[in-house]
Amino acid sequence: MSAISRAVLFLVACFALVPLDAAAWDRGRVERFASFPPGSFNPEGITADRHGDIYATGFNPTGAGKGQLSVFGRDGRLKRQVAVDSSSALLGLAFDSKGELLVIDIGAGVVRRVDPYTGASSIFMTVTGSPGLNALTFDRAGNVYVSDSFQGIIWRTGRNGGAATPWKTDPLLATQGFPPFGANGLQFNSDESALFVANTGDDTVIKIASTAGLAGKAEVFTESINGADGLMLDEDDNVWVCANQADEIVVTDKTGKAIAKLGDFDGVRDGSPVGLLFPASLVRSGDWIYITNLSLDTTSIKLPQSVDSQWAAQVKTHTISRIRFRIPGNDRDAD
Repeated sequence: MSAISRAVLFLVACFALVPLDAAAWDRGRVERFASFPPGSFNPEGITADRHGDIYATGFNPTGAGKGQLSVFGRDGRLKRQVAVDSSSALLGLAFDSKGELLVIDIGAGVVRRVDPYTGASSIFMTVTGSPGLNALTFDRAGNVYVSDSFQGIIWRTGRNGGAATPWKTDPLLATQGFPPFGANGLQFNSDESALFVANTGDDTVIKIASTAGLAGKAEVFTESINGADGLMLDEDDNVWVCANQADEIVVTDKTGKAIAKLGDFDGVRDGSPVGLLFPASLVRSGDWIYITNLSLDTTSIKLPQSVDSQWAAQVKTHTISRIRFRIPGNDRDAD
């Protein structure tokens, strides 16, 4: 037998030893869903209404001007873009149990009730201290929970808003890491026995026990999600997390084991990111996951350079990406 034949047989044998589930691990296909008009701010928060329209907030790194709210139809076309009255830097947003749109204004340290057609706003929730309000979620009773990235607090208020009270304060919800945001995306599991919270700077997901609406012990659920940002759970209690420093979506099962890593960054083309670039927030609507590409050059907000900073500085047109709501390798879609 020739040396070449022996080499071929050796390679075949090596591939035969690769487990089938490893060979089936793929990142799915990221599509560009929508592009923002020229002059739009970096898109950060995202949500969907019952009709499938997609809503995204704009985060202006300079802090100048009113915050932007953009609304896209299911076909990805821009329906409208409005300036939110009295606001500055907008982050997380969601529709509450009454169908009203709540939007976090991190610049003012409040949650606003916003008319998505006119941009008119009023104060829905206030907190104390020097907060970095970031993302929000709800329990089945309609109570509102808001992450505070700077003070390491989960705030809570009732469905009618008003002054919030600390639901949970813990060092695991703060950070000294990079990017310097602690508690971020958050959502309860299906039976509301735990609240899961991404900690961006610590690259962790925190699990907070919940019993009859009262917060219990906080503990690290899983580590090493690089820049854990937006977070959601599916009906199987799998945890989907935007890794904003790795340009991917990490999915873990209910034990914290990674079962999928979706998407990637494929460069900047014609001034727009291809794939995911600093993915910040995600939302499910129908068979799709929609993701904001924050595309943030961290040096623009006086932070150290990240591996994506020079790429982000090239972005002229901001985008929303989408990927099928499925876990590659599973026998069925995660629906």
